[in-house]
Amino acid sequence: MELFDNQGARPGQELISVPTTNSSVNQADLVKVLQSTPVVPLVKADDPDIAVKTSRALAAGGLSIVEVVFRTDRALDCLAAVAREVPEVIAGAGTVLTAEQARQAFAHGAKFIVSPGLDEGVVAVAKEHGAPVFPGIATASELQKAYNLGLEYVKFFPASIAGGIPAIKALASVFRTMRFMPTGGVSAANLADFLAVPAVIACGGSWLTPDDAIAAGDYSAITKLAEEAVKIAASD
Repeated sequence: MELFDNQGARPGQELISVPTTNSSVNQADLVKVLQSTPVVPLVKADDPDIAVKTSRALAAGGLSIVEVVFRTDRALDCLAAVAREVPEVIAGAGTVLTAEQARQAFAHGAKFIVSPGLDEGVVAVAKEHGAPVFPGIATASELQKAYNLGLEYVKFFPASIAGGIPAIKALASVFRTMRFMPTGGVSAANLADFLAVPAVIACGGSWLTPDDAIAAGDYSAITKLAEEAVKIAASD
């Protein structure tokens, strides 16, 4: 199926129940899981089998939320497969650029939406479904627009280029109720620093799913990276 058919528990923590594939996930549900494991790995695949194996490897390492990104022709098939076959994770759609893509994402099992930018149409579709949405912002103007759309959670992207931790702290000092999910330039080396910022709800990133490991079928390496991220988050 073509993506663009219609348009160009850590130790010592409370055990968090992950909603099943057929159940809905609201903002409070997702935030509760993120508070337990504040890391959202990106899953990019053009083969549903690979997407499923990658997601299972991440889950084996302790991560219970995955973002299947719309960066391949068969991303929708990959999302549907993960949502159907990996009930131990909450599967969301990432790199969602239009309202139509958001509708397709929900039709294929997405429980939340992540966008690289702030689009009112995408936000509206997520709200229609009662689902969490993390639109991307990089400036105070974009964040103010998100605030006035009634949003509380945003993706800060690309985090390293847009100013990193100092920028998040500056924005949070003005928009005191907003919470951020920095993505882009986050890695095991700086994960703890980002998570130490009170306004950061979680971090997203592709460092947990390296292309070379996936190409080699080395899913144990992905599990080890997930375990490392969980350990770092637990020490925060």
